[in-house]
Amino acid sequence: MAEDSELSDVICDGPFVPMKTIGEPAVSVPKSRKEYNDANRKAIEKNFRAKKILVCGIGPDEYNRISACQFAKEIWEALQTTHEGTTQESKVNAITEANDLQKLTIDELIGNMKTYEMKKKKDNERREPKREKNLVLKTDKMTQVVRMPIWLT
Repeated sequence: MAEDSELSDVICDGPFVPMKTIGEPAVSVPKSRKEYNDANRKAIEKNFRAKKILVCGIGPDEYNRISACQFAKEIWEALQTTHEGTTQESKVNAITEANDLQKLTIDELIGNMKTYEMKKKKDNERREPKREKNLVLKTDKMTQVVRMPIWLT
């Protein structure tokens, strides 16, 4: 369970970067690979495990969107944008305003459009009540008619 939490942290916060302090005044800079110790390597591996988990759970279309991502956090953000949209105000306004289109990435635009389509579909389902249609069955032994409701979707 602790490793799951650590992998979640890597996805949300980004990968661990081993640092060293050099110079006067002291400045922190990333270590070179040659300077990594076992603890550094183990912490860095968490990003690779998190990436593997994310990549194994997606299809080819999503893979094409995230294939250039280096870190698990980048993959997660690209998938979030694609499937949940962005946190901009109204999705319809963001799509229709030309100035916003110039600033949006393709993933944000796709996310906006998917969000708009899902919202539109949900609104249509609320407006259209389900219609009932009856199915009539007759038997040879009895002249009784049985009505059974069939819901059309």
